[in-house]
Amino acid sequence: MIIGLPKETKDQELRVGITPEGVDTLIKSGHRVLVEKNAGLGSGISDHSYEKVGAELMRKPDVLFSDSELIVKVKEFQLYECDFLRPGLVSFSFLSLGANPDLAKALLKSRITAIAYETVEMNDGSLPILKPMSALTGRLAVDVATHYLKSPQGGSGKLLSSVAGADSVKVAILGAGTAGFHAAELALNMGAEVTVLSRGHERLAQLQESLNNHPRLKIGPSSRNKIEETVELSDVVIGAVRDAGGSVPKLVTKAMVQSMQKGSVIIDACIDQGGCMETSRETTLSDPVYVEDGVTHYCVRNMPGAVPRTATETLVNMSLPYIKLLADKGVKDALATDTSLSKGLNVDNGQLVNQSVSKALGMS
Repeated sequence: MIIGLPKETKDQELRVGITPEGVDTLIKSGHRVLVEKNAGLGSGISDHSYEKVGAELMRKPDVLFSDSELIVKVKEFQLYECDFLRPGLVSFSFLSLGANPDLAKALLKSRITAIAYETVEMNDGSLPILKPMSALTGRLAVDVATHYLKSPQGGSGKLLSSVAGADSVKVAILGAGTAGFHAAELALNMGAEVTVLSRGHERLAQLQESLNNHPRLKIGPSSRNKIEETVELSDVVIGAVRDAGGSVPKLVTKAMVQSMQKGSVIIDACIDQGGCMETSRETTLSDPVYVEDGVTHYCVRNMPGAVPRTATETLVNMSLPYIKLLADKGVKDALATDTSLSKGLNVDNGQLVNQSVSKALGMS
């Protein structure tokens, strides 16, 4: 199979879909790999590193797309890239179509087969490719909060890592999944008081047990009253809820945001699914924040892109076996062979086949 690896085009997205080690594995299995020039530079990977293992460098992305059978990306296609798509082409990347109807329509029109990293799902419900990126997102959320709480950034002037004689920063986390767990773990280790709210009682119990019933950790149901009470008292609110492939509910209202202390920080880490705050709107790594009602909002869709070297390594470690399966068997046999990969199928020859995405877009 001919596999194309284009350079990412989303703002400040410096990850890359396959490392040279992965390319080496694919080429030794009899496949060709076309790599767009400078695709890996942001992740510290030179063109020479790809050429050394047998990849073919391409200067023009449109030619790379036209010559490839399988396109492997990190982030979703930008709309102008959809002009490069054609019937029969297969893509493997993050998509988040539930909050992006324009892209969904463009992919349907192109009649490609599009498989989404975020909906590849194991039998136990775990999301193997999304999980490491969610872990990074949770940790980055705390790092972001630490930065924007500082006075020069317009923050309240509080230090998230605790010191003797000062009150601990209060962090609220909505969601007890992978991102929520990693945000809670890091914030607790830094000395914050952490409240995690979730609809999943079992997940909350698991999180509490995994964090050894930490004395500064509180858990609770994500009822409207509990969210309202917690948000008002928090210095930092991190949205970390997730709906597999769909869009997330607005859990934090504008009135709740208005109740927060001026200089507090919101990180909406589920903005790729529409965001869970009424006041959220998508930002970029180049222009990451805005202030509304006196509260700093950080709503970057590709947070792990800020640490591309770490993110690329962890992402490809999980995605490469699926890429190799698609290349070795072809898309139909690969989907028939691996049920987890088949759940990743979102668009197929003009049809939207993922139920969660269809429901979110009102197309079910």
